Amino acid sequence: MEQAPAPEGLPPSLRFLKGLVIALMITMIVAVITVTAVIVTRMPQSFTSQPASLPQLPDAITLPEGVNAQAATFGEGWIAVVTDDNRILIYSPQGSLQQEIALLMR
Repeated sequence: MEQAPAPEGLPPSLRFLKGLVIALMITMIVAVITVTAVIVTRMPQSFTSQPASLPQLPDAITLPEGVNAQAATFGEGWIAVVTDDNRILIYSPQGSLQQEIALLMR
């Protein structure tokens, strides 16, 4: 009885596909390592660095009687407080009321 011939290997199309899968695997491994390295080396710097200048807060801001603040924002030389009775109160950096703007709600 005659012996069966030894297998010759994969067909050419499957060899090409195998090469593509191996190349994709290597690319993805390098990408994961790169992303991890960037996160580890760059992220701690962003957490430790402070913004150029933080707003200077006054010791106290006195709102009118019976008014509650809804929001606040800071600009160069002013602080704006939006109140629950639809007004914007503009304060100086020292905390004194400079201007009052009524909001018209529709």
